[in-house]
Amino acid sequence: MGQIIDRRYEFAILFDVENGNPNGDPDAGNMPRIDPETGLGIVTDVCLKRKIRNYVEIVKPDQSPAKTRFNIYVKENSVLNLQHKEAYDALGLKPEDKKLPADRDKAESLTSFMCEHFYDIRTFGAVMTTGINCGQIRGPVQLNFARSIDPILQQDVTITRVAVTTEKDAKDKQHEMGRKHIVPYGLYLAQGYVSANLAGRSGFDKDDLELLWEAIVNLFEHDHSAARGKMATRKLIIFEHSTPLGNAPSHKLFDLVHVTRKDPAAPARNFSDYEVTIDQDKVPAGIKITTRD
Repeated sequence: MGQIIDRRYEFAILFDVENGNPNGDPDAGNMPRIDPETGLGIVTDVCLKRKIRNYVEIVKPDQSPAKTRFNIYVKENSVLNLQHKEAYDALGLKPEDKKLPADRDKAESLTSFMCEHFYDIRTFGAVMTTGINCGQIRGPVQLNFARSIDPILQQDVTITRVAVTTEKDAKDKQHEMGRKHIVPYGLYLAQGYVSANLAGRSGFDKDDLELLWEAIVNLFEHDHSAARGKMATRKLIIFEHSTPLGNAPSHKLFDLVHVTRKDPAAPARNFSDYEVTIDQDKVPAGIKITTRD
């Protein structure tokens, strides 16, 4: 474990999508998520966390939990209780159904083991109380839903496939019809928080923080697909406080960032259609702002 972070952070992420579906809604036929009252597009915090997890899994290959700090707890095809059992095995303990050990030190050592060996647990936290109980921990890093700067257009595009599915189909038709849901263009803003207080509890250190920034900058570089179209992180704005408790309310820092369309009369189709500014003259004392593109 490296040096635990000793100050608070907030951050803002600007990312865009071109001719793709950034986050489909399964309750709406997988159409791009939208706020029905404003028409603004939505990308959930869970979607963004998934991409951060996927990036860490790529750059820090999976190993036995006892051999690395960068395993991913919530990943495809994982069985959570089996990962809990590895903590019990490593500490020489026998699990009881849904119960933590009565000994407080042993119970805390199980939660600490999970934090130490799984990046996403000590970053986002986890509830590990199912079946084989390893307790729960609040993570220092939290994300809000991302919202688009302008209302999005949910476009339903008809596509064709030159092959049919079954022999029966081949008697009546030569191709299949399908649909693809896209946003022609959308620029989204997400906001997040890093708590020094909670970092001390989960063991989130400065190396973990740097990996988080790296993952956000590369959020979509290893996640390209035909469904998601062209997506990219355009700007990461980091607000660094000088103290663990912080020097200013988070909402006042987020209000310093302004994203405006250069030509309000024309629909945006590129990041260059927007201007991003930060009110540097209104930055509170004790706040350092850095950006990564």
